[in-house]
This record gives sequence, C-alpha cells and structure tokens, in this order.
Amino acid sequence: MKTLTETQIQTNYQKLLNLIETEIESPRKEQLIKLYSDYEEIIALAPASGKESYHNCYIGGYVEHVLNVIDCGLAIHKVWDDMGQLETYSREELIFSLLNHDLGKIGMDAQPYYIPNPSDWHKKNQGALYTQNPELNFMTVPDRGLFLLQKYGVQCTFNEWISIKVHDGLYDEANKPYLITFNPETKPRTSLIYVVHQADLLA
Repeated sequence: MKTLTETQIQTNYQKLLNLIETEIESPRKEQLIKLYSDYEEIIALAPASGKESYHNCYIGGYVEHVLNVIDCGLAIHKVWDDMGQLETYSREELIFSLLNHDLGKIGMDAQPYYIPNPSDWHKKNQGALYTQNPELNFMTVPDRGLFLLQKYGVQCTFNEWISIKVHDGLYDEANKPYLITFNPETKPRTSLIYVVHQADLLA
C-alpha cells in the first residue's frame, strides 16, 4: 500500500492553500482559508476512501486526490475548449468545484469522516482499512460538503453547486433527475458538471 512521508503530506496541503490564495477571489478566499485552517489536521491526514481497492486509501490521500482532480480538470477543460465548448463557466468556478468536490469527506465539527477500522477481519478480508465515523449524522458526501461551505458563509454559484452536487455522476441514483432528461428546458446548462465528473474519474 502506498504511503506518504510527513514532508509530502505538508507539501500537498500547502499546495492546496496556495490554490485558494491564487485562484479564489475575496471574500470567498478568506472564508475558505478559515474553513481549511479549522480542519487543517483532519484535511491533511484524511484518506480519500475507506478500501484499499479504492482511490488514495492512505493517510494524506484526500489532499493528494484533490490535487490530482484539479490537474485532471484543467486538462479536461482544455479538451472541451479544443472541441469548441460554449463558455458556460469561469476558471474560478472550475477550480472551486474541483477543489471542494469531495469536501464532505473531511467530516464535521472536529469529527473526521473516516476513522481506522477496528475490525481486523474487515481489514484483512475486504481491505476496509477505514470506516465511516458513527459519531457523524448521516449525510451524503456532496451534501455535507455543500453544508460545510454554507456554514462558513462561502457562497456558491449555481454552476459550482450543481457540479459539486452531481460530481459522482450516475454512480449516485439521486443524480438521475439532474443528468437524465428528455426536455430541453431541464437539461444541464453548463458543461462544468461533466468536466468535474470526468476529472474525478480520471484521478
């Protein structure tokens, strides 16, 4: 299993903060920095998933995954541009959505989302190294992330909100009304949702 050194974990977290500083405008920049500072240790050390067979299931994996998603998102954005996409979103909306797509995985109120799995059987037989924290009220990852943003006063544009909400695509049944439509009036009006979803898949 992959592991990150303490230096790698610190470097990755600083890269995340630098992106907020350089890509997000005030007052959201300061609000996001406050959120990320309050959850600094949890964010820096969090895995991105609970099972070895899933992505970035190790200490520091969450931040590494987010950085990978941002790199992939910028590359996919260029592909869409090269194919002549309409300008339906801004660069800040792109970075903001990629940055916060999995924010719900940090947990809430000083409680991490993932905790080490106490069951040796599940770790050995299922590769389930982490389990969801039973101390947290249930929320889906996108909903918890959006809740955290509003809790810190961070306003989202509609493009950002919908892109974070449906970033898991049709892997989440709840996204069907947003993504499967036969009426022109209800079809998605921004390609950002596809860019974010594809970036998450690639990463």
